[in-house]
Amino acid sequence: MRDRMRLRELTAGWDGLTILGAQDPEITRVTSDSRRVIPGALFVAVRGGHEDGHRFLRDAAARGAVAVAGDDREALARVEGPPELARVVVPDARPWLGRVAARWFGDPSHRLGLVGVTGTNGKTTTTHLIRAIFDAAGRRTGLLGTVRYAIGDEVRAATHTTPDAETLQALLAEMVDRGVTDAVMEVSSHALAQDRTAGCAFDVGVFTNLTQDHLDFHGTMEAYAAAKRRLFEHLGEPNPKSRPTRAVINRDDPWWETMARASRAPVWTYGLTAEADVHPESVESSVSGIRCRAVTPRGRVDLTSPLVGSYNLSNLLAAVAVGVSQDLSIDAVREGVARMDRVPGRFEKVEAGQDFTVVVDYAHTEDALRRVLTVARELCRGRLIAVFGCGGDRDPGKRAPMGRAAASLSDLVILTSDNPRSEDPLAIIAAIEGGVRDGLAARSPARPSAFSSQPYLTLPDRREAIERAVQTAERGDLIVLAGKGHEDYQIVGTARVPFDDRLVAEEAIARRLALQVRSA
Repeated sequence: MRDRMRLRELTAGWDGLTILGAQDPEITRVTSDSRRVIPGALFVAVRGGHEDGHRFLRDAAARGAVAVAGDDREALARVEGPPELARVVVPDARPWLGRVAARWFGDPSHRLGLVGVTGTNGKTTTTHLIRAIFDAAGRRTGLLGTVRYAIGDEVRAATHTTPDAETLQALLAEMVDRGVTDAVMEVSSHALAQDRTAGCAFDVGVFTNLTQDHLDFHGTMEAYAAAKRRLFEHLGEPNPKSRPTRAVINRDDPWWETMARASRAPVWTYGLTAEADVHPESVESSVSGIRCRAVTPRGRVDLTSPLVGSYNLSNLLAAVAVGVSQDLSIDAVREGVARMDRVPGRFEKVEAGQDFTVVVDYAHTEDALRRVLTVARELCRGRLIAVFGCGGDRDPGKRAPMGRAAASLSDLVILTSDNPRSEDPLAIIAAIEGGVRDGLAARSPARPSAFSSQPYLTLPDRREAIERAVQTAERGDLIVLAGKGHEDYQIVGTARVPFDDRLVAEEAIARRLALQVRSA
């Protein structure tokens, strides 16, 4: 990044671009947020889900922008400003913003190895595993994801799974400045649909899976898949790096061929079956973790991981495939997998001296909830209690399916609030409740519920719901608190209220243990 750059240099080499008015002002910042405009800025107007940035062209000029850009020629021509104001007409403002932001920050992804992981579930765990493998190989690795951003030795709270284009390029540039050699990032479907990653030169793209989520934004599963596919459509585009490029695709997922066909880079598949390029030859799975021997195109590797469950075995294989594709040593792959012991809010145990198990997990889709509860059922020595809700103002179509999944696998379901936002929590719970009833009706007679008289409860207050689960649990039971994971807040209306499932569970356990001591 430079403090200043001429407009002609910043826009050189791009076809279909027209500059009206001043031809070559000196630029001091690139932004798509008129509130961030400073004197000398280039403001790029993009159309979003709620606002059209062309509405703010005049505001940007009034704040001191010396150049404004967009794909609405008429709107740009109408902007009043001083003679030195340049108006840049581009074919499509959203991807152009990503590319011009990348150039402004010195094309940082050209100086970093860059791995992007997309999919409905598993992104966070997979990116953490990849980072651990790269670190074990002696790489200095940055991380951008749902839980946190890691830039060098500094860890920051994440604002978005994938930040906006300007912020993303700034973070990558900061990594370069701090000596980071490789970056691993979660790439959300929203980011791909909105071209936030335009200007990023990915060396590896990973596809984990595609299950129902975010249909409030995408509309259909086909549109959702098309957004994910964009990562692979751009993979393998020419860049000045000499690193291997690879698409790493989950062959166990029904959408794998869609992603593989889209890739411009060579494809490696991973999965639990022998047809995958990277697959397990032998597996031992227990409450202590996973041990397996993985077959890869570069040889076999013996893995030991404290992570549990078949879905985490899939995540492990994805990370192994990435490491091997980048010519990292088998020893580094083995060490990295063993080193990565926990991801915040992903099957995270709450241990406060109780004789039952409490697990907090981010599972907020039917597929994720089913996976987590399946593993919990395998590990549970007593009864399985599921506590969850669904977010408000988000895909309502997943509510009943999540209820069916919970009822089919749990002994007791406690329905509660997640992040209700502007919706009525009781209306959200009612939608889930229909699925719970269907799931109960379909239960196998061979597995009657331990709570047959009352197999589910509705407690809209999440704190009360967690308290009830903790007070209900007996020795050997397992409680899954699903949906919020690492989040330390609840969104009620427009307010963000402090709330952490892990802390609330610890407090509930402490009260129970204190009561037991007083009663003894």
